[in-house]
Amino acid sequence: MFKITTSELRDLIIAFIFISLSFSILYSGRNVEMLKSIFPVTMIGLGLGFILHELGHKFTSMHYGYWAEFKLWPAGLIFALVSSFFGFVFAAPGAVYTYAGSYLDDKTNGIISIAGPVVNIVLAIIFLLIGAAIYIPAHNNSTMLFIFISCCLGFQTNSYLAVFNLIPIWNLDGSKVLRWNVIVWIITIAIAGIMTYASMTIGAENIIRMIMGL
Repeated sequence: MFKITTSELRDLIIAFIFISLSFSILYSGRNVEMLKSIFPVTMIGLGLGFILHELGHKFTSMHYGYWAEFKLWPAGLIFALVSSFFGFVFAAPGAVYTYAGSYLDDKTNGIISIAGPVVNIVLAIIFLLIGAAIYIPAHNNSTMLFIFISCCLGFQTNSYLAVFNLIPIWNLDGSKVLRWNVIVWIITIAIAGIMTYASMTIGAENIIRMIMGL
């Protein structure tokens, strides 16, 4: 049974707010007026990706019969907020802990680990498709424009979250996926890498225009 405890829900909400605020400070250049307009966009485009990434790990763990719970790392929250004032964000507000007893085999651990990045890849594609669907009306409607901007940021940040977490270093997801299956790791990080490269060089809006043949 998929269950979220009250304390876990509290931790997820706090992490969601802090991550969204930290990146909003970064994107706004510490401009208060700009921060007000960027914050809701960041919550949708980036904060949502972070939360669903963690829930991807949690629900995959629980699918295999393990109890898993997101736990806040208070020091990580402070680092994220403080670092945003110095031109970068150290985003490590917490993580999902899987309670598997004494042993978790490489395959299961790899599947649990890849779930988060896959969620980000799928979410990035969904953001791109929604952006394409509302591209025309976004030019004449402020609400649609807000959603479109959120989708562009969502594609960019979720692509990056996927490729970053798939780097096979430290305790990132990539090291566990690589230990399980090299081919799966190569395919997944290649997809995330191409999406990230495209978002950084072509830009989400231009990709959408290409999709629409404009």
